[in-house]
Amino acid sequence: MTQPILEVEKLNIRFHSASGTNHVVRDVSFTLGREKLAIVGESGSGKSQTARAILGLTPGQVSAQKLAFDGQSLLGLSNAEWRKIRGRRITMVMQDPKYSLNPVMRIGDQLLEAAARKGSRAALKTRALEMLQAVKIRDPERVFRAFPHELSGGMGQRVMIAMMLVTEPELLIADEPTSALDVTVRLQVLAILDDLVKTRDMGLIFISHDLNLVSTFCDRVLVMYAGQILEELDAKHLQDAKHPYTRGLLACTPNLENPVAVLPTLQRDPSWMAPVDR
Repeated sequence: MTQPILEVEKLNIRFHSASGTNHVVRDVSFTLGREKLAIVGESGSGKSQTARAILGLTPGQVSAQKLAFDGQSLLGLSNAEWRKIRGRRITMVMQDPKYSLNPVMRIGDQLLEAAARKGSRAALKTRALEMLQAVKIRDPERVFRAFPHELSGGMGQRVMIAMMLVTEPELLIADEPTSALDVTVRLQVLAILDDLVKTRDMGLIFISHDLNLVSTFCDRVLVMYAGQILEELDAKHLQDAKHPYTRGLLACTPNLENPVAVLPTLQRDPSWMAPVDR
């Protein structure tokens, strides 16, 4: 792996309420280089909360032995310090663009707002149009003038990617970026992300439920269950996973080449929940 740009050691996230404490992320540790790292697992396994903690966006209580980006600790940053990192050096693409794009602002205005850098409006517009072209939008001028409701789901997702890339980030977090897209558009978006990681030397954290997808798209895979990482392995060797949870997830995935009448049910084992140092 390349020199890590992100280091996470024993990350914990807790939510406190009147009924008690919910420990949603438990001693998560990993590093990220200039590569594509997948985080997979069932809904509620802690994937998105882990990503939001990296950006300082989780409303939960965050603690860690180390949480560092490019050698700088992300723990206890002030709002001013976060503004220098979040949305600039680290950006995040959400699952569905219709919930992330402002419906009453033109796409171009949102791109210019995301750029948030010194320079003339003409120079910033040129930069924004270049980003729209980079994500394979054929008519960037038209899209620049459009409102979000005038775009298809696939085009809206490309706009979101362009918006996150306009600041030339070093780390991009993609939280289920293709789950709302049809198969053809999904492949196009994945090709764009793959090309951007290679040409811009970025790190990518790709959050997904789709094990078959990440096995062919990513470099490494972290498998999360109940807030913990149960297994880490090269994506190309995902089918050879050893942990029974990962094997169970793979077995529950339909296989068109070898269909079965009834898919197996994942059997969980309490021993998977390792004790956590507090």
